[in-house]
Amino acid sequence: MKFIIKGGKTLNGAIDLRGFKNSATPIIAATVLTDKTCVLNNMPRVGDVFKLLEILKSMGSKQRWISEHSVEIKNDELEPEKIDQNSLNQIRSSILLLGPLLARFHKFKFITPGGCKIGSRPIDTHLESLKDLGASIELDSQTGIYNAELRELKSREVCLEEFSVTATENLLMLGFAHSFAIKLAAIEPHVFDLIDFLRKLGMAIETGNAHSFKVGPGKSENSKIEHSIINDPIEAGTFAILAAATKSRIDINGIGENNLTSTLRKLKEFGVDYKIANNALMIDGAKSVLRASKVQTMPYPGLPTDLQALFGVLATQASGSSIIFDTLYESRLKYIDELKKMGADVAMLDSHRAMITGPTILRGAKIDSLDLRAGATLIIAGLIAEGKTELGNIEQIDRGYEDIDGRLRELGADIRRV
Repeated sequence: MKFIIKGGKTLNGAIDLRGFKNSATPIIAATVLTDKTCVLNNMPRVGDVFKLLEILKSMGSKQRWISEHSVEIKNDELEPEKIDQNSLNQIRSSILLLGPLLARFHKFKFITPGGCKIGSRPIDTHLESLKDLGASIELDSQTGIYNAELRELKSREVCLEEFSVTATENLLMLGFAHSFAIKLAAIEPHVFDLIDFLRKLGMAIETGNAHSFKVGPGKSENSKIEHSIINDPIEAGTFAILAAATKSRIDINGIGENNLTSTLRKLKEFGVDYKIANNALMIDGAKSVLRASKVQTMPYPGLPTDLQALFGVLATQASGSSIIFDTLYESRLKYIDELKKMGADVAMLDSHRAMITGPTILRGAKIDSLDLRAGATLIIAGLIAEGKTELGNIEQIDRGYEDIDGRLRELGADIRRV
């Protein structure tokens, strides 16, 4: 499928944030830890969520949607040996099942997960941290399937090789069955959302030291676990950049201001006019005087890599030359080639850095969504551009943005799915 976008229109109105995919997927995985009924509210209806729920179903998970954004999950009769390995290979977040399945069932077979093709994202950090704790993990080279087993810890402390969010989340969930300390842990908002859920399951988790956690089993008197997923800070940044780039007035409802510190700072550096009131971020693109800035991704609380491409398209409309530096993934700048097709003035400095000079008039073109965030970036480019843009491979966008075209049409965007 593809989007047909006719650009050049000023948008106006308010948009409500949905639940955060990056928070929803680890919490869905964490329901594997318990046989109690779990009700997850504010669940985004996006591709990665649906796929992960399907993977749980393949093991015998019982699920039902009790409202548009609330799902009930009961995992009292799981059979991990029946897991759909082909589905594991389709989404990156399937790696999040490693920790909870080892905690509950002590062994698990899995194939290397899939996901966005944004560069080298090996699962070594996950595997090495588990091995450090005493896990046995062997790869069958003929089938590509790993055999993992962990029954007793040989260490009570593990230090991650890097600030890996998903590795941190896997170790947190493993703590449901074992007591140990995690050092060099990621501290993103969705990590703490997972911690809140795990505490409802009864886990004991200490978070006092920076980038360090102590985890262990605990007790819960709850017969049913209920939790609301936090709203999506990446959506908030996406819609803020959309408003600024299209010179539009958009109110973004349901923000968590504490989760947007680096994003708001970068918007200010770019000259974006905004106000915050009543849990809403109000962007006035018409009053914004966009100027070049440096965009460098960092572990939280730094600027998230998921917003790098979005700020890249904003740079095409800013006065001067902006440096875009993605410190994590060497292929996350591939969207630059699509922007060039639309007339963007870009010089690639190396596989991690680009210089974008603006302001530039973009023109409609046939382009492709190369990954989830690049897809959202190119939607904005199409809405800025003169003429018609055809954006293909939109299934990537549906993985993380719920009904993006319908919600944009409510703001006045000319975008349709064909």
